Amino acid sequence: MSVSESVVNAVRAHLISRFDGAEPVSASVTFLGVEPLDVLLFPPDDEGLVHYASLGCSRHPMGDPGELVADPNRGPRAELVLTLRGEAGVASGIQRTLAILAASPSVEGVVLVPDALIDLGEPLWTGVPFTAVLLGESDIPDLEVPEPAEPVKFLSVVPLTGTEAAWVRLRGADALREAWSEAGIDVQDPARSAASL
Repeated sequence: MSVSESVVNAVRAHLISRFDGAEPVSASVTFLGVEPLDVLLFPPDDEGLVHYASLGCSRHPMGDPGELVADPNRGPRAELVLTLRGEAGVASGIQRTLAILAASPSVEGVVLVPDALIDLGEPLWTGVPFTAVLLGESDIPDLEVPEPAEPVKFLSVVPLTGTEAAWVRLRGADALREAWSEAGIDVQDPARSAASL
């Protein structure tokens, strides 16, 4: 088994363990020139939260697209986790959107890190005002993988409206999070209103 596939298998086991052994529903998404990405859907937990996780983004390290030769082992590795209250969007495009975000390191040379803003410019899934996402630290521990590979980080994905994305560009991610906190906004509610900024 190749290093990349062993990393993917370890990530899957790590996520299943994190979500109490629940077996996820898996959807595979393929983009031209990129190895297939899976999006795992974990059933609602005791709080009614549904978790979507990318699987395959960490197959290869993310590197500077300006580098002439990519290091096949060294460099940050990440997977994305989107948590929503209820099962809204299960069949309306969330999986494809998460796969697009997870493919961005391979396709566009994006390095996924906390506080990164990614604007897709179109609704993240059917019928929502969210067109961008803000990445952050998640409560899923890093996964150690055999050296020289770096640990896999699990980044939270928070949907943003266009106004909120503009706020991040102007004031920064922490300022938006503070505004959410002050307004009592549940960012895991897919029917939430935007922060008044």
